[in-house]
Amino acid sequence: MTKVYLQTHGCSANQSESEIMMALLANAGLQIVDEMEYSDVNIINICTVRGLNVPLKEIRKFTEQFPDKKLVVTGCITKDIIPKIRKINPEASLINTHHIQEIVEAVEESLQGNVLEALTREKLVKVNLPKVKTNKIIGIVSIASGCADACTFCSVRLIKGHIFTYPQSYIVKEVQKNIDHGCKEIWLTSQDNGAYGLDTGERKLPDLLNEILDKVDGNYKIRLGMINPRHIGSMIDELIKIYQDDRMFKFLHISVEAGNNEVLGKMKRHYNIHEFKDMVERFRRYVKDITIASDIMVGFPTETELQFQDSLHLIQEVKPDVLNTAIFTARPNTLAARMKQVPEDIKMERSKALNELYVSIAKKQNKKWIGWQGNVLIDEIGKNIFIGRNFAYKPVIVKGDYHLGDEINLKIKDATANDLRVDVMDVPEIEIDVEKNFT
Repeated sequence: MTKVYLQTHGCSANQSESEIMMALLANAGLQIVDEMEYSDVNIINICTVRGLNVPLKEIRKFTEQFPDKKLVVTGCITKDIIPKIRKINPEASLINTHHIQEIVEAVEESLQGNVLEALTREKLVKVNLPKVKTNKIIGIVSIASGCADACTFCSVRLIKGHIFTYPQSYIVKEVQKNIDHGCKEIWLTSQDNGAYGLDTGERKLPDLLNEILDKVDGNYKIRLGMINPRHIGSMIDELIKIYQDDRMFKFLHISVEAGNNEVLGKMKRHYNIHEFKDMVERFRRYVKDITIASDIMVGFPTETELQFQDSLHLIQEVKPDVLNTAIFTARPNTLAARMKQVPEDIKMERSKALNELYVSIAKKQNKKWIGWQGNVLIDEIGKNIFIGRNFAYKPVIVKGDYHLGDEINLKIKDATANDLRVDVMDVPEIEIDVEKNFT
């Protein structure tokens, strides 16, 4: 039996696509193995949204460690990375995110010594496809592909194309299937959940959420992935009402990217800081103890010191519970790549200052949870610990003898910048992968 190893990088959408590819491979009679050393064919599902260095490093590692093994590269494959991959491994087959249904053919052709390329942009509905779950209690449900915006720093639309919404009935069916199979968390994911339905001329995210909550019974919680602030304004009242449902994690990922309106304009984000702050304030006013997650980029081209200070002031004022900080890196073929760049040493200094500010804020925010008592769902197993989530999607570290899916009642006694703790324990702070866990 042909043995296949698959490694995933990037967001929850990539993770979902890997689960689909593993099911397609298993259904075709191939064996999925946990270590690349035991495989006949290695597959790497790459992310290039944050740049090319990491995926190229991983491809090189696969090639150098196992030069005699066949390699298939899947995922967010840009035109610019193709010749670089070919330089590292001329015999690698390339299957982009629009052709995951061809993964079996890619593996079989590779074993025959042939190189398969499937790199065109197609519209594939990626729900109701078979899956091999990497976590039995988490159901990752993609609701759309592509993006409705064209931010000057981002390559998502260049890779994924324009927003392509999946049918609402398909998504509801997929959620029901996950619940029937024992899932207790449903992650609704896409490149921008707020853009759901824009390609049909209507704003349908609240309709989708209401349809799921109305038609899918059971003991589960929905975690809504990232939303561009510009899409929230027209639906905020509806979303706040939906968030009152106990089956919604009280968690909102609203990506601000910069704290200065001029910089936001150059980014083509189509909202201003006042609007962002108003959205956060309204959610916090009407959704008790909601977790607010956001993203900030430092060193965007032409960003001045005063404009960076605006970002610091925004974070100090808004006090997000979770903040993903990123240093600007020019993406090929984006408008920002052609703008005047900020020197690398200045970007590093700004990143350090922003992270130090955020850590101090996050610790204070999490300390407020000390003394809270309530139910936590165990959804991850760490090294000698278990990680659960409370109603606000706060990560809670516990020790004991538990299983995935257990719901336990506990009291918080300690907190770090990244997590809450039932005991004062000598274990490192867990690192939260915002891109994977919140997108």
